[in-house]
Amino acid sequence: MAVDFRSILSPQAMCLGVSAQSSDEVIALLGERLIAMGKVKANYVEALIERERTMPTGLPLGEINVAVPHSDPVHVIAPAIALATLAEPVTFASMDDPDEKLPVQIVVALALNDKDAQIEMLQAVAGFIQNPGALSALVSARTPEEAFAAFPS
Repeated sequence: MAVDFRSILSPQAMCLGVSAQSSDEVIALLGERLIAMGKVKANYVEALIERERTMPTGLPLGEINVAVPHSDPVHVIAPAIALATLAEPVTFASMDDPDEKLPVQIVVALALNDKDAQIEMLQAVAGFIQNPGALSALVSARTPEEAFAAFPS
């Protein structure tokens, strides 16, 4: 069964064309959105940042790199995704080689309260990010509607 990104990604959780200085700043922005929406617990941001330090999620994809920070389900109230596209890339450590620093332009923060759902969502995200056209459309999106159009329906 294909995952429907639109069912757990709301316009309030999209931050398009963000200017940020660091990966922590982007992660905090996305986490705070999810906290404000009642989707995650107050400790979610701290859990994301800590997990990113020990298990980085930067994915080297070529022209547009992506990071997919996520936490353990214990920090999540209800399933959600928060998304940021960045005006200028910020550095994330590579999932493949934590010593390698990647310029990332898209950050997809996952908040899932079921381990099985987390695996399924990570697989869906992996499928999506292998489409350079979709990534390009997402980076150029200026409205939530344009961003939604980049995702498969």
